[in-house]
Amino acid sequence: MYGRDDLRATLATASTGKSPTSFKRSGYARFCEEPPSEVTDLSESWWCRGHSMVIQYCVAKAGEVLTRSGQPDEYAVLLPDDGTEVEIEIPEGSWTMADKAVAFVPAGESKVTVKKGGRVLRLFNSQAADLFAKCPNASDYAEPDPNCAPWAPWPDPVGGRKVRVYSGNVGPEEGRFGRIYRGSTIMVNFGDGRPGLRSLTNLSPHHHTDFEQYSVVLDGEYTHHLRWPWISDATQWIEDEHVRCGAPHVAIIPPPVTHTSQGLSDGLNRLLDVFSPPRMDFSIKPGWVLNADDYPMPEGGQ
Repeated sequence: MYGRDDLRATLATASTGKSPTSFKRSGYARFCEEPPSEVTDLSESWWCRGHSMVIQYCVAKAGEVLTRSGQPDEYAVLLPDDGTEVEIEIPEGSWTMADKAVAFVPAGESKVTVKKGGRVLRLFNSQAADLFAKCPNASDYAEPDPNCAPWAPWPDPVGGRKVRVYSGNVGPEEGRFGRIYRGSTIMVNFGDGRPGLRSLTNLSPHHHTDFEQYSVVLDGEYTHHLRWPWISDATQWIEDEHVRCGAPHVAIIPPPVTHTSQGLSDGLNRLLDVFSPPRMDFSIKPGWVLNADDYPMPEGGQ
């Protein structure tokens, strides 16, 4: 049940037609408490993975270069803060990305050069299996999640190979939820965050039938409230969780867990949600996906 005035209450729900027989536990990559898993002269990076994605959270100075060779499919670069600037280069050319923004980068060779330092995130689909070794939590996902749908990319973008850059500073609009962009493998929802404690009387518990949610907490502090369903096999039951984490961290929420996140700090509590592949329920809502003209939905999408 979504909270008061939560536009997600209008989403269409889908059913896989099958009931779960076991569950995956949630995962928490507490970057705020852990040493970086990768250090260079110009950056510190924290890596984590789930069933469907690999995330790099990098704090970089000007001059750092993040390369990617042999990438099997499209990936995303995300700048969560104003004041950061990068140049993204592929064999076909280069593109500048500045302030809050997300870019979708084609498969193959690419290079991200930091021009103005700050936080830089790279988001990969788990088809990039060579990156698992960078993730301290890799062993938690050695076995696939039986409740996640089989991986299938969405159609290629219109207009051929290029880097597509989108602003994260688009203003709000009545009737539109968040600031949602999709590529062929990744969907990103920018949020503005909420100042102060979120009331316990207006949370938004909900679940996803067959895909993970990655909540990337950028500022503040959150408690993630999670509840697993009961099934006939009581040996598979999992106790409710109420996990408190500071920023930055990533909460990896498996299906079909009922979940909601509560901001706790007096200042800004801000997270963004990312998914792989893109969400159909968000995509079929008119006007919600801001770059829908660039990225077609799969055949049969409404």
